[in-house]
Formats: sequence, structure tokens, C-alpha cells
Amino acid sequence: MTDRRGFDAVPSALRSAAAVAACLLLVAGAVWLVVYLLFKVMALTMAVVAALLLTALVAPVARLVRRLRAPAWAAALSGLLTLLLAIAGALALAGDQVAGQWREMSHGLSAGLHRARDRIVNGPLPISERQLDDTIDGLIKAARRASPDPMTGASVAAEVAAATLLSLFLLFFMLKDGPGMWDWIMRLVPARRRAKIDAAGRAGWGALVSYVHGIVLIALVDAAGIGLALVLIGVPFALPLTLLTFVAAFIPFVGAVVAGAAAVIIAFVSGGLTDALLVLGAVIAVQQAESHLLQPLIMGRTLNLHPVVVVVSVTAGSLLAGIAGAIIAVPVVAVAYRVASVLSADDPPPAVAPAVSPAAPER
Repeated sequence: MTDRRGFDAVPSALRSAAAVAACLLLVAGAVWLVVYLLFKVMALTMAVVAALLLTALVAPVARLVRRLRAPAWAAALSGLLTLLLAIAGALALAGDQVAGQWREMSHGLSAGLHRARDRIVNGPLPISERQLDDTIDGLIKAARRASPDPMTGASVAAEVAAATLLSLFLLFFMLKDGPGMWDWIMRLVPARRRAKIDAAGRAGWGALVSYVHGIVLIALVDAAGIGLALVLIGVPFALPLTLLTFVAAFIPFVGAVVAGAAAVIIAFVSGGLTDALLVLGAVIAVQQAESHLLQPLIMGRTLNLHPVVVVVSVTAGSLLAGIAGAIIAVPVVAVAYRVASVLSADDPPPAVAPAVSPAAPER
């Protein structure tokens, strides 16, 4: 009785705050446990995420083949082969250009480094030749210390290769049996919650598809604009730099800076300060067009994520899982936001989003 009177003596606001804090701690603990388990099997986690992203990308190919009355396995195989041929073709073209221009680029690199060295030593900065040599030697030694040993590099390469093969394996079966997989998951959900969870899952998949298609379109526009500028200016390795720009576009904000810096550096080394400034102007123009036109038009209407949310997501993803985390951070947040929006609604909206695998057989 005394304990009950003591409990009643606690202000109701404090009891409510304690209950909320306990719930938050419970949720935080559950989230931490899930993240911990996912990190324990990082290779598997990244393979599954990559397979989902690739499924959203190449599912239209599989769906088109299915409309030609091809079997499900043939449609899935066509999507997989389309992806592999696109990657292999781009790498082959880029490698051929690198091999053809490597000798010319090596001479340009040597001359460019000498020009940069002379400008630094003889310029307005109070740096002597010996100080510059010491700085360069220190950077080289630091890079060597930071580089992994051969055994660690071989282990990482093996893990990446295994994760790549697993993601391709999962991609094939997601294209082939995606709807069946989702139906099996839905049968595990209680009947009274099935409609809302099904709507939430379809909405999340729709957000993922919108993100993948939107970011691919933006990457193509960026790569085409910067690649055309590199060709017109006469910068070596225009095709590899264009491919780098396309890949870097999948990392919001950070990727554009890295790809642009690489293009400017190669332009400076090969053609001097004028070419570097021209490339820098082209990169800034393309990036401004992307941020003020393409991003709001293509991504803003589909994801409804504020730029601050995007920046925080990319930063958190890169801190947790490096480059891979930076790539998947935005789609994960977009899907989570869409799913949470549907689950928090009073009534599930009509299922208008595409199914889990648009390669589903038409009925």
C-alpha cells in the first residue's frame, strides 16, 4: 500500500516522460541489435542491398521480355545479361582508350608535374625546393603506411568477389521469383495487418524504383555534359573520366566533387592551367544545372527528402560503411520514410505502386 501511495505521489508528467524514455530506449536497443547483426554479416548485407538496387534498375528489361511471352527464367536472364554487357562494354571502351593514350598521358603527366613544381617553387608562396621535396616524400610514406598489406588486400578482394557473385545470383532470382517471394512473406504476416504491410512494402518498393531510375537519369546527364566538355577541350582519358562521373553521381554531393576534381587535375596535367579552368567551368555548370533543375524535378517530387536529410544520410552511411554506405544511405532513408508514412496512416492507400518485381508474369 505504501508503494502504491509513493507511486501515485510521482507527478503524472514525470511518469509519462519515464514511459516515453523507456520506449525510446527499447526501440534504440532493437535498432542497435539489428544494425549490429547486419554489420556482422556485412558482405551478405551489401549483396542483398545491391541485388535489390539492381533489380529495380533492370526489371523493365525483364518485364519487356515477359511481354513477349518468354518464360520467367528467360526474362530474368535477359535482365542479368543486359546489366553485365553494359558494364563489360563500358569497361572495355574505357580500358581501350586508357591503353591507347597512356604513353601520351605519361609524357604529359611528367611535363605537368614539372610545371607545377616550378610554379610552386618560383611562385609567391615561401616554399623552397627542399621543403617541397620533403613534403612529397612525407605524403608518399604516409600513403604507403595507410595502404593495406597484401594479405589484407587479397582477403578484401575475395570478399568483394564473393559478394558480387552472390548479388548477381540474388538478382536473377529476384527478377524471376520476386512476386512469389513477396507473397510468401505476406503469408507470414497476421491477416489483420496484412493489407497495411503489403501497401507499405509496395510503397517502399515504389520509392526504391523511383530513386534508382531518377539517379541513373541524373548520372547519364552529368556524364554526357562533362564528357562532351572533355572531348571539346581535348582532355585525355575523356571516356574513363565520363565513366567515373557516371559512377560518382550515385554518391550525392561527394561523388560530384571527386569526379570533378579528377577531371580538373588531368586537364591541368595534360594541357595546363587554361584547360583546367575550362574543365572546372564545365563541371560547375553541369553540377549547377543538376542541383537546381534535375534534382528538384526528378528526385524531389518522388522522394520528398530535404537536402539536409540527404547530406546527413550520406555522412552517416559513409561513417558506418565507407563508400558502400554512402551509396545506399539515401535509398535506404527514402524507402524507410515511405514505409513509415504508410504504416503511420489510418488507412492504407490503394496499391498503385509496382509489385516487388515488375518482371512478374502478366495475368
